[in-house]
Amino acid sequence: MSTPNSPTLDKHSSALDAAENTASHLITVTLRVRRFNPEVSAEAEWVDYRLPIDPKERVLDALHKIKWEIDGTLTFRRSCAHGVCGSDAVRINGRNRLACKTLIKDINPEKPITVEPIKGLTVLKDLVVDMDPFFQAYRDVMPFLITKGNEPTRERLQSAEDRERFDDTTKCILCAACTSSCPVFWNDGQYFGPAAIVNAHRFIFDSRDEGGEQRLEILNDKDGVWRCRTTFNCTDACPRGIEVTKAIQEVKRALITRRF
Repeated sequence: MSTPNSPTLDKHSSALDAAENTASHLITVTLRVRRFNPEVSAEAEWVDYRLPIDPKERVLDALHKIKWEIDGTLTFRRSCAHGVCGSDAVRINGRNRLACKTLIKDINPEKPITVEPIKGLTVLKDLVVDMDPFFQAYRDVMPFLITKGNEPTRERLQSAEDRERFDDTTKCILCAACTSSCPVFWNDGQYFGPAAIVNAHRFIFDSRDEGGEQRLEILNDKDGVWRCRTTFNCTDACPRGIEVTKAIQEVKRALITRRF
C-alpha cells in the first residue's frame, strides 16, 4: 500500500497536474472542411467540425482528430507529416499550404478555419485530388541527369559556385502548391505549370548535365514557359521558399539567349 509521500503517489499527482495544465491550454476551434464524395453526391458541401485543440498544434493534427475521433470518413493525404514529402498540400483559409506546417495559432482560430482541396486538379474525394496530370508534366521535362559518352569511373565533380547556380530549385518537394496556385493552370490544365519548370531549371543549369537544349525545346512549346503571366502566386505559395517566379524567368532568358 502506498503512503501519502510514496514515489507512486507523487508520480500519479504529477501526471494529473500535467493533464490539467494541458487541458487548460486547449481552445475550441471550428474546422470548415469542403467534403466531396462522388458516390453520394455530384456536389461538394462544407461541413463544420468543432474540436478542442492546443493552438500550437497543426492543421494536420486537427484533421487527424476529426478522422480518428469524430468522422472516420474524412479523406485526405499525408505521409511524413513533417514538411518533407509534400503530400498534404491543401487550401487553408484560401491559401495553398502544407497542413503539417501550418499552426492553428497562426491562422486566426477565433474564426472558422476553412480547409479545401488545391485548385486546378480533379477532386477525387474530400481533400484528395488527382495528381496524375501534375506528375505527367514533371516527367515530360525529363527531371534527371542527361549525359553523353561512357559511364564515368568516378563521381562527376562540380564546384561550389556551379552548385549554387541551381541550389534553390533542388528544394522542390513536388507538393503542387505552386502549380495549383497558378491562374493559368486553373484555366488550362495543359500548361506545364511552375513545379515542372522549376524541376527543369534544376537540370538545365546543372553544369554536369548535357540535356539543357532538349528541355528548353520542350518548354518552348505553346503549353510551356511562355504561358507564365508572372503573378508571383507560385512564389507566395511555395512552402519551401523557392523563388519560383525567378526560376521561370531564368528559363525564359535561357530560351532567348541559349546561354545556361
